[in-house]
Amino acid sequence: MDNKGIGRYELSAYCAILASNIEFPFVSKLNSMARQASAERAWSAIARFFENCKKSKPGKKGYPRFRKEQTNGSVEYKTSGWRLSEDRRYITFSDGFQAGTFKLWGTRDLHFYQLKQFKRIRVVRRADGYYCQFCIDQDRIEKRQPTNKTVGLDVGLNYFLTDSDGSQVENPRHLRKSEKSLKRLQRRFSKTKKGSQNRVKFRNKLARKHLKVNRQRKDFAVKLARCVVMSNDIVAYEDLKVRNMVKNHHLAKSIHEAAWMQFRQWVEYFGKVFGVATVAVPPHNTSQNCSNCGQVVKKSLSTRTHSCNKCGMVLDRDHNAARNILEIGLRTVGHTGTLTSVDENDLYLGDANPPSKPTRGSRKPKKATS
Repeated sequence: MDNKGIGRYELSAYCAILASNIEFPFVSKLNSMARQASAERAWSAIARFFENCKKSKPGKKGYPRFRKEQTNGSVEYKTSGWRLSEDRRYITFSDGFQAGTFKLWGTRDLHFYQLKQFKRIRVVRRADGYYCQFCIDQDRIEKRQPTNKTVGLDVGLNYFLTDSDGSQVENPRHLRKSEKSLKRLQRRFSKTKKGSQNRVKFRNKLARKHLKVNRQRKDFAVKLARCVVMSNDIVAYEDLKVRNMVKNHHLAKSIHEAAWMQFRQWVEYFGKVFGVATVAVPPHNTSQNCSNCGQVVKKSLSTRTHSCNKCGMVLDRDHNAARNILEIGLRTVGHTGTLTSVDENDLYLGDANPPSKPTRGSRKPKKATS
């Protein structure tokens, strides 16, 4: 970090020096390309830190930290150090650790890919076992029938999602449902003696429970994001600053549990896969402005119903916000019916957005609906 003029190539060359050092015998056992892959990941962390400092990113800049042996749970191979069997059911690692041959369990048929498509092999340690990840050099593009529908999404805590049509998705609250068993395991783990086998046993149980919660959260986000993208041609959502929102310590735990950013990342990913435009709009006053006439209706967080004194519009607060989000998104990309003419699927309005108070307030209000 403090050596000026040192880059990624010097860092990769230093791996060979470490391999010849008798103080680090495990480095010499590791495959040379695996050492280079570790150096690349280390350099990526360093470069990301300096890039965040250069851009004056708010909050933590991501200072690189050394990984302990217990927390460093992966090793990555490139084109050497591993070999697949002819039936693609076994993998053999041939580096100095002599790990041997392992049987592969999974739902993917590796015969579908050529060996030259496997650019990297990553062995990852999880709480419930070891996993082998095959990195494929292939662009995923799938076709879908246009639906001529658009949707605006407003995420929340009472309901995870409310769209511009008024449909709501319940918040699954995976962590809250598992909190009782997590607390029990944490108490039993804290009472064990350090260095004992009993402590190792309860640490593994606690880690497996946390892993299950994380998988439940990811599964929910993936399925919901895919369903939203497959059902619409334009998806608009808020560009929320979660880092600022969690400063409210009364809601921080619930906000982290909801994992809105994970859901957004999967929406953007499936948007690229299926060719659907995803638009991130600023969240300013989406809940305060009336979606029917544009009148600003101030309301606190505890007020869950939007009631406009000007046009008489009465509807759920989140539904009103979702309608505003959709209108801002359509104002950017236009209503084209299908999205084949849009070059970039991910759009962000940035500073070019209209002011928080809509300019459509002078138009004739629609007929009020309850």
